[in-house]
Amino acid sequence: MPLPYRVVRRRAETADTASFVIEPLDEALPPFRPGQFAMLYAFGVGDIPVSVSGILPHRHRLMHTVRAVGAVSTALYELGPGDTVGVRGPFGTVWDTSRAAGGDVLVIAGGIGLAPLRPLVYEVFHAPHRFRRVQVLIGARTPGDLVYRDETAVWAAAGPGGTALTVDRPDAGWAGEVGLVTGLLGHARFDPPGTTAYVCGPEVMIRATARELVHRGLRPERVLVSLERTMRCGTGHCGHCQLGPLLLCRDGAVLGYDRAAPLLATREL
Repeated sequence: MPLPYRVVRRRAETADTASFVIEPLDEALPPFRPGQFAMLYAFGVGDIPVSVSGILPHRHRLMHTVRAVGAVSTALYELGPGDTVGVRGPFGTVWDTSRAAGGDVLVIAGGIGLAPLRPLVYEVFHAPHRFRRVQVLIGARTPGDLVYRDETAVWAAAGPGGTALTVDRPDAGWAGEVGLVTGLLGHARFDPPGTTAYVCGPEVMIRATARELVHRGLRPERVLVSLERTMRCGTGHCGHCQLGPLLLCRDGAVLGYDRAAPLLATREL
């Protein structure tokens, strides 16, 4: 059963995307880790899976970022301070940073795919001694689709490798890179055998980015991707999120590309 959480803060990210911080009204859920997701229930409308985009120890608070694309996500997008939402979780696998220790880290996001990666960015930036270089590569359709604009400048200064952004369709005020996020790999500095990459975004972007990383010498098992399928229960019972032999709510959504590649290569799977 979902536990009631109250919205304590909301901020608009783009024209159709907002982030909100929630805290438990009474009982708190078990701690979340970067990469995991919750089932968020908009009372009277329904529930959907939403990755945690922030983990705040104070009062067991969580942050989620939602883009309004359907009935439930629109209801969640419209929540404001004082409103209540039902929460179940944590569900799913995590962004494993243990394998990245001592090497280079690439965090590669497309659009709102940056939301599930945001807790990972803060985790690796808060322990820079564990990694050689940390680089964050972000792509979006337009400058107006970039989320966390006030934070990416801070990330650029905080990481030993820096942060780079690119857009497909620039506007008159855009002075940055133009093109796909894979184009930023040519500017990144990393030692392929010792690099771990974390990738999230639209599935076509994930496939292209993961293939390019493997082509550049990364081992497939060190390219971690987060996949998306329709989820209803979050507990591996309903089968809606089946991807071949996997149930992504239970076996994912974070997978090594060595496991994901053959599944993503099968049309309509």
